[in-house]
Amino acid sequence: MTTRAPRLRSLGWIWAGAAFASGILAAGLWFSSARAWDDFLTRAYVAGFAVYEELRVSKTPPPGIRITPLTPEATQLADAGRFEQLPGLSDRSFVTNLSILTDNTAPLAGRELTLAVMSERLVYPVSDILSRIDQTGAEKMGNLTRLLATYCSEPILIARFGHRGWQQVDGTDIWGCKAAPSDLRLPAILAAIVALAVILTSIGNVSDSFTRFSNALRDRKRRGGPNSYDADGPAELREIVSAVNDHLDAERTQLEKRATVLSGVSHDLGTPATRVRLRAALIADDELREKLEADVDQMTGMIESVLTYTRSELSVEEPRQISLTALVESLVADYQDMDLPVTLKKIAPVAVKGAPSLFMSRRGHGSLPETRRMLVMGRPISLKRALTNLIDNALKYGRHAEVQLETDARTATITVEDKGTDLSVTDIENLMTPFRRGSNTGSSDGFGLGLTIVATIAEQHGGSLSFEAGDQGLRARLQITRQ
Repeated sequence: MTTRAPRLRSLGWIWAGAAFASGILAAGLWFSSARAWDDFLTRAYVAGFAVYEELRVSKTPPPGIRITPLTPEATQLADAGRFEQLPGLSDRSFVTNLSILTDNTAPLAGRELTLAVMSERLVYPVSDILSRIDQTGAEKMGNLTRLLATYCSEPILIARFGHRGWQQVDGTDIWGCKAAPSDLRLPAILAAIVALAVILTSIGNVSDSFTRFSNALRDRKRRGGPNSYDADGPAELREIVSAVNDHLDAERTQLEKRATVLSGVSHDLGTPATRVRLRAALIADDELREKLEADVDQMTGMIESVLTYTRSELSVEEPRQISLTALVESLVADYQDMDLPVTLKKIAPVAVKGAPSLFMSRRGHGSLPETRRMLVMGRPISLKRALTNLIDNALKYGRHAEVQLETDARTATITVEDKGTDLSVTDIENLMTPFRRGSNTGSSDGFGLGLTIVATIAEQHGGSLSFEAGDQGLRARLQITRQ
């Protein structure tokens, strides 16, 4: 039982809803956390005012703040500036010393708040909050406690107002790390990033499913493919795949029917053609007998040529990796064994310049071997048929065929150049139309399907057939894709 795939419109609504929900969630976490932190820093700021007033006029501190005077022994250590040796504070070895004036004028005797911030992990950057001259002492104290709340630590204040005694201020329940709210801003960003990654991945998977199918369909002629395709994805893709499968099935059925009809016609014509040939042998007139036999040969040859073209359209041969160099060399050798004027132009060796040496002033030189293998993914029988047709045309129209191989990283090209043909590039391109023959129709065999078959085979290999003017005649270029 196949599951029903969602449609692209439904997926779009899901993606939009997921993006909107993740954005609302991330924004809610961000703003709620930012509000909680603002409240926390505000409480620390207000607590600084209360601490300042308690140290200045001995008011009762608010809840969460404990102010206790130091013992005489601890007072002596504080007077000497050895705060890190105070009893009970040995774990807070980082000391931040600062002074806060009670007004904006020059420091007055007995009206200065001296502080030592004891921390277990850092020294606080208090220079910024103390350098402003437009703040009162209480505001500076509030900014200090707000600064302490900004960092995750548990600081203890050792303070003295004027000439009064040293006092220990413990407000960690208000500005300490344990009192700070959970900072959800980073998780909010991570949640938004994860949600965005999930949505983009889902969109990418859907897009890739279309891309994979289009690539498979595009490479079908060159690499072959199954009789029918199956793709996982949205309903639209499955509908496209189903329509393509129906089209391929109809096309394959039509070509198979055509091949079956032509094969039947060829078979049915075989018997009467044989009878005609036997009866023609009884004709005493040699000229008439030869004409009848030529007509029979032309009729059967035309049927076989059409069958060959139909088989090339069916692409029944599976592509595989072959050596194009070996295929071309063997075919040229076959023509040469039959004493036909077909030659293979050697590939020019590639010069390689060596690196300079410590012991020689000149660079070394070398070359790659001329016999380099050109590996391609193709159908060897089809390629051999295409090259045979090009060589036969060159021999018919130009009396000589010179074959050459060219290659780069993506393509391989077989060139076949004749010598002395009277046809132009436009004339030979017109011969690519089915059943179109050249000016030597009466003196040469053929049915006008040779170049059409070559062009079809080139398309099956992701390439093309083209013509250009050569040095001595016309040059045919059969280009195919290597992979």
